[in-house]
Amino acid sequence: MPQSHTRTGILSRRSLIAMIPAVLLVQACSRKAGKADENWLAFGSGAETVDHAEWDAFLGKYVRPSPDGINRVAYAEAVKADRAMLAPYLALLQKTAVKDLPRDEQFAFWVNLYNAATVDLILQKYPVKSIKDIGLLGQGPWGDKRLKVEGRELSLDDIEHTILRPIWKDVRIHYAVNCASIGCPNLAAKAWRGDQLEPMLNAAAAAYVNHPRGFAMVDGSLVASNIYEWYEVDWGSPEQVLAHARKFATGAPAAVLASAKTIDSYDYNWSLNEVV
Repeated sequence: MPQSHTRTGILSRRSLIAMIPAVLLVQACSRKAGKADENWLAFGSGAETVDHAEWDAFLGKYVRPSPDGINRVAYAEAVKADRAMLAPYLALLQKTAVKDLPRDEQFAFWVNLYNAATVDLILQKYPVKSIKDIGLLGQGPWGDKRLKVEGRELSLDDIEHTILRPIWKDVRIHYAVNCASIGCPNLAAKAWRGDQLEPMLNAAAAAYVNHPRGFAMVDGSLVASNIYEWYEVDWGSPEQVLAHARKFATGAPAAVLASAKTIDSYDYNWSLNEVV
């Protein structure tokens, strides 16, 4: 391949390589939900539940709400105590007969599995500055088939894009799953449960919409989280994103969103959501 030179307006080989992680990340995040995985379209009619006590114990011990409104995780403390402490809980979830669970319990199951698997991955790789540092060329770990449920290998992307998003079709899913980043909606300080879904989803949505990493006025322009850009298709349009946000906004954010005509720009902080 002939050598290129940026001075002539052609990107150098080094520049092209540097662009790859950003391009791959946009491709990973900016997309429609995939076709619903038909293997997970059955729901139980009984009262079966899953024991999330181990996940509750971890969250209660290591998730620290900070003064800036962000739930941070004490990864360093957890690693020092036992890097593999979530292994038994993840093993329990992967042995669960998901199709026997009622619909709301399945939602809680998938969100807890996604979040616990993400935290476990950070514990295995810690210290890292960002979840994007895990995986090939800055792609992150989302496409790796790290889990097996009912004999089917699954990735974090599978859970989010072929199960949660297309089956439940609820934009509040984006406030429930957590990617271990400052810019992400908070990792819940307790396990998700089927009988608490509505209040938990609404609380998570309100917490994010009313926080500057959700929406903020900067130099007279409205800046929103990239989540609303990457997954705009789930809302429909920037105008529908704003209509959604107004339902949860209170106080000063409500005044800002009430007068907003459009979203001027987007931002996201990929730094690890760790206790500092």
